[in-house]
Amino acid sequence: MPLYVRDERVNELAEQARKILNAPTKTDAIRQALQRVVETSEASDTSEKPPLTERLKAIQDEVKRLGKPNPDFDDKAFLDEMWEI
Repeated sequence: MPLYVRDERVNELAEQARKILNAPTKTDAIRQALQRVVETSEASDTSEKPPLTERLKAIQDEVKRLGKPNPDFDDKAFLDEMWEI
């Protein structure tokens, strides 16, 4: 089944991919590119991620490390100074 590319930018990208991948045709270049995207996606889906509870704990620890906000901080004065008002 032939592949028809109607969008000129997609056609240009397919031609660039063909040259980079040394593919014989644009169709083959598109196939290779799509295959790499799918393989990369599958690899990242199966990679070991820490459980959500551990990832959230790390974020919570970082927030605690930053400390409590300054209750005397004047947001308006800060913004006025930032905007040179």
